[in-house]
Amino acid sequence: MKNGMILLSLLLSVQLFAADLKLPPILKSDAKAHNTLPDGKFIRTGPTIQIAILLDSSNSMDGLIRQTKEQIWNIVNEVSRANKHDQDITMQVALYEYGKSTLPVQTGYMQMLSPLTNDLDFLSERLFALKTKGGSEYAGEVIEKATQNLYWSSHPDDLKIIIIAGNEGFDQGHVNYRRAIAKAKRDDIIVNTIFCGAYQNGISLGWKNGAQISGGKYMNIDSDARVIHVSTPFDDQIIILNGQLNRTYIGYGRDGERKKRRQVQEDRKNRELSKSSYVSRSVSKSSKQYKTDSWDAISSYEKGNKAIAKELKQSNKAFNDKTEAEIDQIVVKASKERRKIKSEMQALEKKRRNYIQKNPPKGEQTFGEKIIKEIKEQMQTRGFSFK
Repeated sequence: MKNGMILLSLLLSVQLFAADLKLPPILKSDAKAHNTLPDGKFIRTGPTIQIAILLDSSNSMDGLIRQTKEQIWNIVNEVSRANKHDQDITMQVALYEYGKSTLPVQTGYMQMLSPLTNDLDFLSERLFALKTKGGSEYAGEVIEKATQNLYWSSHPDDLKIIIIAGNEGFDQGHVNYRRAIAKAKRDDIIVNTIFCGAYQNGISLGWKNGAQISGGKYMNIDSDARVIHVSTPFDDQIIILNGQLNRTYIGYGRDGERKKRRQVQEDRKNRELSKSSYVSRSVSKSSKQYKTDSWDAISSYEKGNKAIAKELKQSNKAFNDKTEAEIDQIVVKASKERRKIKSEMQALEKKRRNYIQKNPPKGEQTFGEKIIKEIKEQMQTRGFSFK
């Protein structure tokens, strides 16, 4: 009995102090996400850009969350055009929320929504599930956690960026933001700050000082401003091609069916948000940054999986009555069709981008537009170029 009480006491101590331990990100996220977070471990395959977005999710930040949802694909698409040493880049994005009163106080009112990942459907799912609720915004603490708990690259050719957005004093909480940002800088992570309010107010509340310590950029936005979308003559055709592209995805393995459904669900959410967001997401699916080989048979085949026919036959009931030779023919045909569709989408995207450059949206720049401008400048300073 005595031993049992000692064990119980130890377990309670572990639970109480777990938030302060440097655990892998998959353990640092909220309990509901434990079984859904992709593996965040970093395996470098070439020039890499890693971006952690830290969003204030307190009551007044509904506009910020909406702007992020509407413009996340624009950010992905612009960064995807980069290369270094004539190599296409790999992009990873992480997502944190902070400042929500329903989050545990012992975590600093924050949680990781996504580790650094190239699973863009997962990122979309987590972003669209984000809701606001009043609370305390501890900027220093969330920067420290993102610096410590994400799997950042250590390669000197890579670019690592934290983007934190909010509207309260930057010095709240138990972690000094100067110390947290100095640690990020030592790890070669740039911290860019976005104050949701008047430019001078952000300066007086410490947001500009935070960026300056890192060598990053201080920005401000009106988080309640409406995102101005530019309709182009190419949007409808891109949407049609996206529907055709979706039909080339064939789920396999334990998660294939679920992740195929998620792909369609995230399309629907973006379509309901705005036509422009849906078009931008569709374009991102035609880029090399849209990684699906963990669940899609065609992507797995294109990465050299010679056993994909056998795996499809075993895990997808639609292929139970087909021979492996017949499945191979289906996979090869779908792969050719996908390459054709993606090529058409990329050609239309180039025309769409040129159209928008000639007909830019009028009005104040919002979250995505500010980020794209500054990130591209930081990338070019680090030797990245754009196609």
